[in-house]
This record gives sequence, structure tokens and C-alpha cells, in this order.
Amino acid sequence: MAPVPRVRFAPSPTGYLHIGGARTALFNYLYAKRHGGVFILRIEDTDQERSTPESVKAILDGLTWLGIDWDEGPGKEGPVAPYFQTQRLDLYKKYADQLIAEGKAYRCYCTREEIDARRAAVEKATGKGTYKYEGTCRDRKDIPEGRTAVIRFRMPDGEGQVTFNDKVLGPITKQYSDLDDWVMMRADGIPLYNYGCVIDDRTMDITLVGRGQEHVNSTFPQLMLYQAFGWKPPEFAHFPLILGPDREKLSKRKHPEADVMLHKRNGVLAEALSNYVIRLGWSHGNDEVISREQMVEWFDFDHVGTTSGVWSPDKLMWLNQQWLKMLPPAVVAEQVLNFLAARDVQVKAGDPRLERVVMAFRERAKTLQEMADMALKYFQHGVTLEEKAAAKHLTAESKPLLTQVREQVAALPQWSAAALDEVVKKVSEQAGVGMGKVAQPVRVAATGGTVSPGIGETLELLGREETLHRLDAALARP
Repeated sequence: MAPVPRVRFAPSPTGYLHIGGARTALFNYLYAKRHGGVFILRIEDTDQERSTPESVKAILDGLTWLGIDWDEGPGKEGPVAPYFQTQRLDLYKKYADQLIAEGKAYRCYCTREEIDARRAAVEKATGKGTYKYEGTCRDRKDIPEGRTAVIRFRMPDGEGQVTFNDKVLGPITKQYSDLDDWVMMRADGIPLYNYGCVIDDRTMDITLVGRGQEHVNSTFPQLMLYQAFGWKPPEFAHFPLILGPDREKLSKRKHPEADVMLHKRNGVLAEALSNYVIRLGWSHGNDEVISREQMVEWFDFDHVGTTSGVWSPDKLMWLNQQWLKMLPPAVVAEQVLNFLAARDVQVKAGDPRLERVVMAFRERAKTLQEMADMALKYFQHGVTLEEKAAAKHLTAESKPLLTQVREQVAALPQWSAAALDEVVKKVSEQAGVGMGKVAQPVRVAATGGTVSPGIGETLELLGREETLHRLDAALARP
């Protein structure tokens, strides 16, 4: 019987949750869910200068907003806790000491200045960045006074190669001669990436490591560690890069869109961003709009691509609009509420107008932010008229028509879009003019401008009291 799959997402908390990290987390999460496995969140917080509690919170918040829920990790302590690397330092020391005792690792007392000088000499002589550590301290017996030591992995002597079969990229091989005695641990006991993640993955029983293609070369020294310990390595899957619109690697430094939570602040739905991100490197036929349930059902590594995906703001906006139209109005309304509150509009949760706003504007708005902007005037008392629109439509000729509409809508027993449309139609027929001659003056009076949903729908959104107030204000203009 195959073991239960155990996968992990192991971010470094050095800022916000990156889009690439979110996709890595999503791919691993979906693999675990599809195969009845466990998804683990591990925090690699060994960069003590940059890792902060605020950055940890930003990662947790981003994953939570996207609906990527971990089975084990911070706040969900499991059998292999703790899930922060800085709380596992004794573990790294234990296994490093074991390798040293077996002659598979050693303490290196070379200073950074000495290493830099040797590197510079080699690069000057060869004209290339080809420096490899010479093994100066491999068999060193003396301990230089006043020097601290890093711990280096001792590559096997002689020729050989290390190979793995990547679930995305296929077989990949590297010769021993291309690897050097790399540093496992710093002098202060902090593990470097290639060492720490192997110890963690092994002790957390990780069965598959899914991560970005930038980590392919890291896999070889990691596999040498597994070999040195006599451990069976997990499977590996390396995902394609995500490029910015400029076709350079999507980075925190250059691309604001790399920030997951920026999209939330801009009014993008979590469902839409997840949908967009999964399609940056994975596909299911020609399907574009994909639900979380379908992701879990369909996801596999066979359809993860090998070429980089390019960020397209237009495609994200298209998907977001599809999700605005697909989600239940009540779900969208709850989120629009937050954007209205940010605009100092006080609307209570559950206000029936919110769902009507969603229905009215979801064909026009691409984001929650746009929807809130469009809806703003329907929750305010009074409206500021656009002068150009008022000069064209609120004229001496239109005021009698506006007066008739005002009188007839005030008398309506039921305030509905259908009944309000019928009033406008009736007034236009009685006056012998097209409906636009009546509807546009009403629209300008009610909304301040010439663009809105259907006139009946517009007035229904405003409500009887506010509609009459705005019609009266327009009629009172000189």
C-alpha cells in the first residue's frame, strides 16, 4: 500500500506572499487534496535579519485569503512540530555531528576573505566564474585559534553522477565534478537551505517536493545528502517560472503585481486570482474558468508545463469579471461592503440593496473596487450633477417630462424596476417622444451622469425616498 502523500510549502518570511510562492503552495495543496494526502506549511525563518513576525503573518494571511488551508503548520501543530526552522536548530546540529563523525562532513575554518581571494584569483586566471572550494580543510587537524568554523559536506572522491526523474522536467543528471564541498551550516548553527530543507523533509516524512524551477540545481547537493545518510529521497517536481509583463522573472523588487494581497486590495476575488495563478503553468484542455472543486479533481503534474508563464493583467481582469458574474450575489455583496466602507459609505451587512448592486454592475465592473465606485452614488444622499450632462438633458423642454415622471413614480404602490420602466414608457408615449428623451433626463437627475443600468433598475436601487429627493433637486434648478 502506497504511503499517504505528504507535501509541503516552505516559504521564507522576508516580506509579503509572492505570486510564485502562492502558485507553489496551490500546486502542492491540490496534489495533497486529490490524493488524500497532507499539506504542511513550514516556515524557513533562518534569515534572521529579514524574517519578521509581520512577514510570517503576511504569508499566513495570503494563504488564508486564497483558501489554501494547511493540515499541519503554524497554529495546527502536528506530530512533526515545530514548523519554524529556528525552533529546530538542535535537530540540524544532531545530524551534522553524525555526518562529521562518519567522515561525510567536516569543519571548515577558511575565512570569507580567504575564500573571496581564491575565487578572485581563479576567475582572473580563467576569465570565468568557475571557482570551486578546494577542500582546504577536508583533512585539517589543527584548529586555528580565534576562528569559527562552518560545516561543509564532503563530496565523494572519484567520478560519479547524481540523477533524478523530475515529475515535470523528466530525467536530469549532474556529474560529481560539477559539485563542490558546499556549506551545510554556518558557524552560528544556522542551516543553509540545501541542508536544512533535507533534514526537515526527512523528519517530516515528505514524500514529494514541489517547488519552482529555480531550485533544480539545489536538488543535486540535496540528493547527495540523502545518499550520505542512506535515506530514500522524496520525489521532485519543479514548476516553470512566472515572468512579469516585461518578460523578466516576476520579482518583488520590480513587479508590484508579485504581491498576492495587492490584488485583494485592488478588488480581485480570491477565486479569480487562484484560477489565474493555476493557469500560469498548468492546463486542463481549453478550460479557462476553473473552480476549486475542479482543480482538486483535475490537477496532476502531467499537465504542468515546462515553459515560463507571462503575467497578463488583462487576462486576470477578464477572469475576475467572470467570477463576479458566477459567484452568488450575496457572496460578492459581502466583499463589496468592505470597499464601500473604505469610501466612508456606511451600509449594513445584509442590506438588500447590496445584492441588487451586484446584479446591476457585474456585467460592467471588472473588480470589486470598480463595482464599489459605480455603486457609491446609490448609497449617498443627494448627487452632484455633471455640468455637461445637466446642461444637455435638464432643460426647459425636459422639465415637464421630468415632472410627470416624478408625480407618477411617487404614486406607485410597488417600487420595482418593471413598474418604474413602465412609468417612463407611459410618459414618453403620452408626450409622443422616444423613451430616451424621458429616460436620460431622469438618469441625469438621479445619478448625476448619463451612464447607469436600465432606468427602472437605477431608480429601484436608489429607492423611493432618495429618487424623489433627487428629482426634486433637479426640478428646482434654475
